[in-house]
Amino acid sequence: MAGITPPTTPAGPVDGIEVVPTGRGAQHKEHRYGSRLPRILWALLSRSWVEMPINAFLIRHRDGLVMFDTGLDPAIKSDPDYIHQAIGQFLVDRIFQFHIGPDDRLGRRLEARGVDPATIRTAVISHLHFDHVGGIVDIPQADLVVSQAEWDQLSRPHPEHEWILREHIELPDARWRPIEFQPLTDPVLAMFDGGFDLFGDGSMILLPTPGHTPGSLSMLVRSEARPPVLLCGDLAYGGEFIRRDKIPGTGDAATLRHSYAQVRALLDRLPDLILVPSHDDDAAAALEAAYAVKRG
Repeated sequence: MAGITPPTTPAGPVDGIEVVPTGRGAQHKEHRYGSRLPRILWALLSRSWVEMPINAFLIRHRDGLVMFDTGLDPAIKSDPDYIHQAIGQFLVDRIFQFHIGPDDRLGRRLEARGVDPATIRTAVISHLHFDHVGGIVDIPQADLVVSQAEWDQLSRPHPEHEWILREHIELPDARWRPIEFQPLTDPVLAMFDGGFDLFGDGSMILLPTPGHTPGSLSMLVRSEARPPVLLCGDLAYGGEFIRRDKIPGTGDAATLRHSYAQVRALLDRLPDLILVPSHDDDAAAALEAAYAVKRG
């Protein structure tokens, strides 16, 4: 696989990628690193917490501004009814810790960067968990791109049991656009079961990377004179986990291993690829260094 030359990306489609933090949180050590204990046991009994960022990403493309994920809504801390279901209200503080305030709202974070939220054209959603869709209320004009496999979870009984909260997804003005992956002609991406070229110029390719959820996706961003970037949501909580095949405490282990293997094959072909999970401070710092931007 090594030695394949990637196709030339058209000049200048992507002008930059920026980390947009929407607060911070903490997860159980067993959640992040895996455990042999049943999930319900460590979720209720563990007292070991690991700090993490809650990041979204802004991509400046010549055809418009794009978000990858939209982060967490601060209302989860201020509104006791943000999660409607009683079981979710009981579990949320036992499974997650959130350090977030009004200034962490996506709209305010964008405005602090000089970006009008109304100018966001598209938001690619890696998966439908509440800490990745919380900012869609601030960009009602944007097309919300999600995989069809992920969207199909809303038709199954009790998606809230997997932290997919229908009340924060099926908003009256939300412009959801479920997409199906199509065969790819790019030999660099031959290890994936299809993809979706967001703008048709090869600069932003959505790739199926299920395991964390059935329809999770990642986005490969290729920019002239800058290293390629794989924004991979919650596929892993750190890029080294993919390299070492270290499975977290949630998700489908067999499916995650398959997705990890595909990403490692992509690394063989793109050795300068930057892996950027959404909850990884080190990956965010590597992205900022490569693209010469500062955290807002």
